[in-house]
Amino acid sequence: MEEINWSDFEKVELRAGTILEVFDFPEARKPAYKVRVDFGELGIKMSSAQITKHYIKEELVGQQIVAVVNFPKKQIGKFMSEFLVTGFADENGDIVLTALRGKVPNGSKLI
Repeated sequence: MEEINWSDFEKVELRAGTILEVFDFPEARKPAYKVRVDFGELGIKMSSAQITKHYIKEELVGQQIVAVVNFPKKQIGKFMSEFLVTGFADENGDIVLTALRGKVPNGSKLI
């Protein structure tokens, strides 16, 4: 594992956001949803997330997640992803979302 210093970590904008809507993403190479997330003062952004194994669309709406919001936009097929949804792979490699136990303001930065 490569060590980083504090200034490297400070460059990563890990922010809290609330999922507003979830859409199917049948064009994705791996099963995924499109998610629309409110990041408060940073605005509403869209991304894709390979989280279909552990979550159904309806239960995701209203959940707060942790995302990296300062990567460049990424083209995924015809879709433009505006942030990176964070999570951990389970024993099968399926993604479990990084989520918050309590509510914080949308756009809050991980410190």
